[in-house]
Amino acid sequence: MGMDMNKLREQMGQMQEQMQKAQAELANESVEASAGGGMVTVTANGAGEIKAIKIDPKAIDPDDPEMLADMVLAAVNEALRSAHSLAESKLGGLAGGALGGLGLPGMQP
Repeated sequence: MGMDMNKLREQMGQMQEQMQKAQAELANESVEASAGGGMVTVTANGAGEIKAIKIDPKAIDPDDPEMLADMVLAAVNEALRSAHSLAESKLGGLAGGALGGLGLPGMQP
């Protein structure tokens, strides 16, 4: 019941290629989240990078900067959660397969 190491290496190489391709695709996909009834909108890519923050001028109250900060924080956190969910949906099958169980570096979403 010996394992064919060449076959295992080939499978690992294929899975790594699939993972890299999926990660590259994620960097080109975006998610959007808003807070304050749309007063603050944050766009992130599937790799979890914040790409844009839009703030409605009506959200800028010089007497209450904490409210704006809270809306930005809420929108950023929601965008990052959405990006993470997108990444899990794309990479979960790859990382949860044989390589995910081996604990190899770079093989987790």
